[in-house]
Amino acid sequence: MKPQEVVVVLVFLVQVSHSFPTLYYRSWLRLLKEGDSCGKCNLELCSKPTHCPAGTVLDQCGCCPECGNVEGQICDLDNINHFYGQCGENLECRLDADETKVGEIPEPQCVCKSQESVCGPEGKTYENICQFNEAYSKRRNISINHTGPCESAPVISLPPQDAQNVTGNDIIFGCEVSAYPMPHLEWKKKGNKMFLPGDDAHISIQARGGPQKYGVTGWLQIEGIKKSDEGVYICQTKNKYGTAYASARLKVIDGKVFSRLSSQDTHYSAIPYLHKTSLTSGGVSY
Repeated sequence: MKPQEVVVVLVFLVQVSHSFPTLYYRSWLRLLKEGDSCGKCNLELCSKPTHCPAGTVLDQCGCCPECGNVEGQICDLDNINHFYGQCGENLECRLDADETKVGEIPEPQCVCKSQESVCGPEGKTYENICQFNEAYSKRRNISINHTGPCESAPVISLPPQDAQNVTGNDIIFGCEVSAYPMPHLEWKKKGNKMFLPGDDAHISIQARGGPQKYGVTGWLQIEGIKKSDEGVYICQTKNKYGTAYASARLKVIDGKVFSRLSSQDTHYSAIPYLHKTSLTSGGVSY
């Protein structure tokens, strides 16, 4: 190969390496010199990978370090093929066809070997050690506080939202909370001391775990709302470390007034939340 051709090839490889980080991490200089075969390992020809959230692994020749694939990234199931790359620290490549949606082709992905939660130094719970390592990839000397979730007061991640509806319709308020130990969730109407539903037959509440790992979601349903149901409803949650509150206002529109106004002016017919709603054993249905 002529010197000019060598320069052109090197320039092309540099450009490609920046477009495809995987190729860059696999030491293009060494691969250029050795060709397709691995040859003798010369660490001086290895490029040094940086910003590797899942740590480093050895390339297909077992010589140069390269960035490992992170959790959820497509990977190579065996050590023979090196198309997608190998999983990083504390990760393994798995093919889970059961979780594949209809019409999708199953692809192997990096999965954390341990699914136990860990508590970070800032008091935040991470679902597993791999997510913690990824978050602190730039500060590798940071250690977890302990295995298992961090104990803390409840945090309301999704508060109930203000709503309005016409008398006779149903309304649902939702509230998502996360904490460990698992929090207790209750509802009350502002101005009333008793928690709902009390002895009111047209009000019901429901709660279940999720969607977060250490979370609870609660719903308050009012069936056939009346003008007297108008007011502020409070989601209250607590555990031994503290209490959290969030509220939402319900505005109730008289059905007779609404019908008369909507027949006179189409502007009044565009009021949100006019759908019928109901609670089921699986959550909310419309």
